Amino acid sequence: MIKLYDFLSCPYGQKVRIVLAEKSLSYDLVTVDLTQNEHRRPDFLRLNPFGRVPVLVDEDTTIYDSTIINEYLEDEYPEPPVLPPVGSSAMRARARIFEDFADTSFTPQVGQLIAEASKPEGERDQNRLQRLHQSVERVLDYLNNELKGQQFLAGEFSVADIGFAPRLLVLKDIGIDLAANNRINVDGWLKRMQERPSIQGLQGVAAEAVLGG
Repeated sequence: MIKLYDFLSCPYGQKVRIVLAEKSLSYDLVTVDLTQNEHRRPDFLRLNPFGRVPVLVDEDTTIYDSTIINEYLEDEYPEPPVLPPVGSSAMRARARIFEDFADTSFTPQVGQLIAEASKPEGERDQNRLQRLHQSVERVLDYLNNELKGQQFLAGEFSVADIGFAPRLLVLKDIGIDLAANNRINVDGWLKRMQERPSIQGLQGVAAEAVLGG
């Protein structure tokens, strides 16, 4: 049986849960409460010395880092795929590039924006809020261009799209309109993702992360 050590509002853990759902894999969820510093406990640090979620344990195999976990799941449970077909090297590379871009240049910025916007009004740094807001908007404009004529970022639905999904789901709640600036491609892209059961299962959790639930 697969075990997933995770904190429900963590967007990187959500990436893994989307892949597990896409592949219809059963698993036991072990909640690691980051607010209670459970990720610093010795038993968890034995699983991941960096003290971060998610961690996946599959029989005798322990993997951490959401991207590596999803690569493992694709290798071990290849159907249905979440990467373009073997042989489509350029498209597989494109999927991985976009997943990395989401992890490094989108997900953290949205998280910082949520954190700043969640502060009492008198404690918010308005200049920082504006910078973060503009950074997220620039990414959305870039994605809108990359999605021209495409249903998804790398052909079929893949880790490229999955990487962006958790934070895309919360943008409306923090005052960012996906369809603004004529971003019809991004707006349509999210709507297509929201039709998938794997994404639908995350929407309530994503909203709670913004609202402090």
